[in-house]
Amino acid sequence: MVIGLTHYLTVSAILFGTGVFGIFLNRKNLIIILMAIELILLSVNINLVAFSAYLHDLVGQVFAMFVLTVAAGEAAIGLAILVIYFRSRGTIAVDDVNRMKG
Repeated sequence: MVIGLTHYLTVSAILFGTGVFGIFLNRKNLIIILMAIELILLSVNINLVAFSAYLHDLVGQVFAMFVLTVAAGEAAIGLAILVIYFRSRGTIAVDDVNRMKG
C-alpha cells in the first residue's frame, strides 16, 4: 500500500479537528489551549510539506520552516506570559485573565 496525498491530508484534518475541538472544549486551562494551537499549526505544516512533495516544489517546505519558527516564538512568549501571570495571581484560570486590564 502506497501512502499518498490523501493519507497526509486525512491525518492533517484529524489533527486540525483535534486542535479546534481542544480550544472549544476546554476554555479553562491556558496550557491546553496553547497545545491545541500547536496542533493546528502542526496540521498546517503537514499540509504544506505534503503538497510540496506532491507538486515537486520546495516552497511549501520553506513555508513550513517559517511556521515552525512562528510556533516556537508563540510558545516561548505564551509560556513566559503564563509564568508571569501565575506568579502575580497564583492561578492560570482563563476566566480570571480579564482582570489583567489596567
